Formats: sequence, C-alpha cells, structure tokens
Amino acid sequence: MNILLFTADDLHAESLGVYGGQPADLTPNLDKFAGQGMQFQQAHVNVAICYPCRTVIGTGLYSHNSGGMGFMPSRPDIPNVIDIMKDGGYLTGILGKVPHSTPKPTSSWDFSFDQKELGNGRSPKLYKQRAEDFFAKSKKEQKPFYFMVNSHDPHRPYCYPNKLLKNAEMPSKIYKPEDVTLPGFLPNLPEVKEEFAAYLNSTRRLDDTFGAVMEALDKSGFAESTLVIFMSDNGIAMPFAKCNTWFHSSRTPFLVRWPNTIKTGMKDNTHYVSTIDLLPTFLELTGIPKPEKLDGRSLLPLLKGQNEDGREYVFTQIDKKAGSAAVPMRAIQNKKFGYIYNAFDSKSRYKNNNEGRTMKAMEAATTTNKHIESRVNLFRHRPIEEFYDLEKDPNCLVNLIDNPEYKTTITQFKKLLQKNMTLTNDPILKAFENMHNRSIVDQVIKQTYPSTKKKKKRK
Repeated sequence: MNILLFTADDLHAESLGVYGGQPADLTPNLDKFAGQGMQFQQAHVNVAICYPCRTVIGTGLYSHNSGGMGFMPSRPDIPNVIDIMKDGGYLTGILGKVPHSTPKPTSSWDFSFDQKELGNGRSPKLYKQRAEDFFAKSKKEQKPFYFMVNSHDPHRPYCYPNKLLKNAEMPSKIYKPEDVTLPGFLPNLPEVKEEFAAYLNSTRRLDDTFGAVMEALDKSGFAESTLVIFMSDNGIAMPFAKCNTWFHSSRTPFLVRWPNTIKTGMKDNTHYVSTIDLLPTFLELTGIPKPEKLDGRSLLPLLKGQNEDGREYVFTQIDKKAGSAAVPMRAIQNKKFGYIYNAFDSKSRYKNNNEGRTMKAMEAATTTNKHIESRVNLFRHRPIEEFYDLEKDPNCLVNLIDNPEYKTTITQFKKLLQKNMTLTNDPILKAFENMHNRSIVDQVIKQTYPSTKKKKKRK
C-alpha cells in the first residue's frame, strides 16, 4: 500500500466547507475528497507550530521525547519516518517544507523539491508536475511510496492579487472582505476582514494545489492502491490560534481516503486523533517493524470502522517558537472542556511570529473597545491556568479557571494532564506541580530549554 500525506500550512480547520466553513464554495476539491472517505471531527495536532508539529509526524513521539521542542531537529538517536520507510523498501518523496519535515538532517529523501522550485510553494501547476514525476519514478523503480506533499498555502504572506509573490499562481477564485465570515475568536474589524479575505485567497489556492496533486495521482494509476491523508500543521496564523494551545490552535481538518476499506461519506465524531498517531498508522499499514518507542497508536482500527477506548482526550503542547525564548504550555481537551497550563512568566510579553495586520488592528482598537482590550491583554500576558467550556465557548473567550461551578471538573482535568505528563516523562512536570512557586518553575524552564543563542565571536 502506498501512502500520500498532504499537509496545509496554517489552515483554519473551519475554512473547509465540510467543516462548516464560509463561504461554502471555498474548498471544492477538498470537500469532494472528504466525501470519498472518512472525516474526523475530533482531530488535533499535538504542537500548533509547523516545525515541531512535523517532527511529531516524523517520529511518532511527543516533542520532549524526540528532542524537537521547537525549530530544531530531533535527537540523532531517534528513528524517523524517512529512514524507516526506506529501510522497509519504500520510495520516499517530499514537495515543500523540506527542512521542517526532515526530523534528522542526516536523513535524505529519494525525491525532493522545496519552496523555490514550486513557485514559492504556491503553484498548483508545478506541484502537479513534480507529483507526476514522483509517481513515474515509483513506477519505474517498482517500489511502493511514502509521499509527503506540503503546500506553503495558506501560510503568510497571504495572497493579495495586486501583490502576488514571485512565481506564485493566482488562485482559481478571488475573495473580498464582504465574502468573509470571521471566526468567533477574532473581532469584527474592517482591517481584520481585509486580511482574512487575502487568507481566503491563499486557502483557495491550497485547494487548487490539492486538486492538482489528486489529478496526478489518478493519472498515475496508483489511486486505488494509495492511502491519502489531508491535514493542516496548525491553526491559522492569527491571534488566538497558531503557536498556542487553545481549541482553534490545534484543531485540524483530518480527511482520509483508503479505497476498498473506508466506505465513502464516513464521519467519526467521537474519537480523538492527533499527529502522534500517524507514524504508528503508516507502519501497521505497511507491515514495517516499529521502533521500540512510539507515543501514538495506529488509526487503522478507526479507519476500519471499529471503536477504541482511550481516545476521549487530546494532549497538546508548545515549547519554543521560532527564534525566541521558551514559552512552555501544556493542555488537555475533550469534547466538553479544555484546560491549559502556561509555565512561562505572565509578566513577559507573549508575541506570535505571525500576527500581521489583525493584531495591529486589535491593538489600535483597545483605546475604544474594552472587550478587545481584555482580549489583547489575555493574549499578551497569559495567566498560569485557563479553563474553557468548549461546548458553550469553542472560541475560548471566557476563562473559567476561578469559577467555583467548575472546580471539580478542573481538578479532574489537572489530574489527567499530570498523569499524561508523568507517563510521557515530560520535563515540565515539576513546574506544573509547583506552578505557584516561580523560582522552581524558572529553574525547570532554564534546565529544560538551554539558550540557543549563538555567542558572539571575539575579535
């Protein structure tokens, strides 16, 4: 069986029509694909940042167990999907996001083209051409394949038709601010709607790229013998999503097509699945021996329509962002509630790497809008603990951590998070257990995240 894993870059899950996105016609190729297999409703990435998220995919381990706790490779001793699949007789290929998707620098793909060779990662035509080349190589070498296709859409810079990136293609449809329905975690400001319209353009081009690659797969004759998975590496690169542990930070669309096994039009509304489960799935599917240690477990029983216990929760984390100090966060979610522990000092000013015009507009509005002011303050200076009623408040607008009505549930969630941190040898456990002792927490953070700043050379 062949494997094709297609990832979007910074895609808001609810942008897809099949996840209730508006405008409804934004993602026609993905919506069609969703009807050909199984759509998971409770799917998350374990780290809502591209590099460490992809390291989880490639190793099947939580970040603290692989060593990839930020924009850094996994430890040299950690097995990864590239080497494992090659040793199992598979042809490995990748399009886009190559360094981020290569857990260990010494591992090499059999077939590799990166952003500059793919129209800045934004050319459906070039993705299709390279996909056709890869399928031809697989056929010529008579090898099954593991093919990771990574769109650079809808990552910033978003698609403004009058400022098209060099070598990028125009999407098949352009959107305007009046077409925008904003997610509930973003304020309804004109500048935000303008930027979100450009994001929609990028998302449409992502859909164009996915459709082009699926055409290449159909043309190759491999479609019936290929498991195809579509997902995003994290939520949208706007405040209250990417680089955090709120619901919309980690939630991902998760679509799977497995011909002759998954019935068409299937939906799983119950089981929590996450990126930690991908490598175990690939290895069980192919029969390739598993490494001694994996934190996830195979999705094959779910894909075959079976029920599984132990999938009632998902655990997510943040450790380090690109080029910045450690901002450790740990979270547990189920369908009803979400609990977050923020280990970094709330006196520090938290900042995303991709805030864009949206945060500038929000900060400008703080002088006249008390609600937006409180939202910006929460974003910039995180409390130690957060708790949300996700059924009533999926946008995580009201922190219930001090609400006495939820005290019992909060205690339960904290114990579950503590148990998972213990089982996975999370180095932040001691900080969690001493969260109100700042000196202990700071010591744990210093020991866990050594400074990566380069020392200046003496003249």
